[in-house]
Amino acid sequence: MKAPITVSVTGAAGQIGYALLTRIASGSMFGLDQPVNLRLIEIEPAMGALEGTVMELDDCAFPLLNEIVPTCDLNEGFRDSNWALLVGSVPRKAGMERNDLLGINGKIFTGQGQAIAANAASGVRTLVVGNPCNTNCLIAMNNAAGLPKDQFFAMTRLDENRAKSQLAAKAGVHSSDVTNLCIWGNHSATQYPDFTNTRIKGQVVTDVILDREWLEGEFISTVQQRGAAIIKARGASSAASAANGVVDTVRSLTTPTPEGDWTSVAVCSDGSYGIPEGLIASMPIRSDGKTWEVVQGVVLDEFSRAKVDASVAELASEREAVADLIPS
Repeated sequence: MKAPITVSVTGAAGQIGYALLTRIASGSMFGLDQPVNLRLIEIEPAMGALEGTVMELDDCAFPLLNEIVPTCDLNEGFRDSNWALLVGSVPRKAGMERNDLLGINGKIFTGQGQAIAANAASGVRTLVVGNPCNTNCLIAMNNAAGLPKDQFFAMTRLDENRAKSQLAAKAGVHSSDVTNLCIWGNHSATQYPDFTNTRIKGQVVTDVILDREWLEGEFISTVQQRGAAIIKARGASSAASAANGVVDTVRSLTTPTPEGDWTSVAVCSDGSYGIPEGLIASMPIRSDGKTWEVVQGVVLDEFSRAKVDASVAELASEREAVADLIPS
């Protein structure tokens, strides 16, 4: 049996955390031969709920679950962490502007970035899920002094999964038949699910789905607004599908990408595709299981370029809004 790895999860008593923890502990994320230590982080008022979550994890008697540490102390929560999954964030409330949300959550992710740098293992990798995840990741990354920027990620895999599901339903195939789908830009209503480079059973999507009006209109808007549609339908935000997106993201970064394919995750831009350096933007990514790279040479037609540029402009605007939280 391998030595345990330590996984820190913020917002561990929340809906996404509740759906995620059993997936980690059962081996879905790191494999059926990898023991895990869980460090579960919550705010003080939620520690009672977290205690109940720990009780349930105990009652599952997972063979791979080596240790559980519930805490509201960031230093303890990120101690020796190999993966930091930043799930918790303040949700947007009625009457709250996006910039208000950026400011409130920005302060949270400032402290978390500092705590990760001070306490986690040197090779710790951080995945930000709490929204607005791209800019929260930007803040955490820039406040984690000494940690490489290529160890920080923001989740857009849920959007990729949603897009694949929509295309598969339209084409009458299984979602596993859809490959090479990239979500570009921000995890927001400006994100661009790029159908122009996507393939269905190896064929270009536009050769399988001939309804270009649907692809450029309803398909994109459905993916962009899917989260809001789920809230309207179930009275609560995405939880199980978001947790599944976290699992898929980590697995995609820790196992080799299938030949010729790519996946979506927001990373610190190196200037590829004209995206300004330093922004946390979603791009096509390929991994060998240990390291990752931005897939180069993906062609963006005029329609796609405009969509990507609009989302990147929003990211630049968000960075400007939280400039005071980013050390110079």
